[in-house]
Amino acid sequence: MKAHEIMISQVYKVNENDTVRSVIKEFIDHRISGLPVVNEKNQVVAYVSDGDIMRYIGKHENIVVDSFYFLTVIKGDDDEFEERARGLLGLNVMDIAKRKVTKVPWDEEIENIAALLGKRQIKKLPVERNGTLVGIISRGDVIRHSFKAIL
Repeated sequence: MKAHEIMISQVYKVNENDTVRSVIKEFIDHRISGLPVVNEKNQVVAYVSDGDIMRYIGKHENIVVDSFYFLTVIKGDDDEFEERARGLLGLNVMDIAKRKVTKVPWDEEIENIAALLGKRQIKKLPVERNGTLVGIISRGDVIRHSFKAIL
């Protein structure tokens, strides 16, 4: 089975010139947790997720102990949190999005897609054909299509 046979072709996405406000609106309106970021040619240039939002609004510091990183939560007041959240809304999406995006070609085999999703611990993969975004595949899509015939 190939990527184009299981992908969702109606892809919610944002443009590289959009603000984070647009991203959060898409997250809320469509009940999703991540979006490909595309340029004017519909090429994937980044990916933004709810984790990127959490990293920005959460207050924490990294402490290095014996070459391991430990997250220490620092108590702050509600005003500081709201200030960080409001400050985030006006940023360009590219300020927080990951620019190194794992993508798959539209004719990729489902076994390879499953391996990528598992190994890289990511939830969704943009699907490209001739360098442009044509779909998206989630872990759930792979599971549904892999097991529907045998359950």
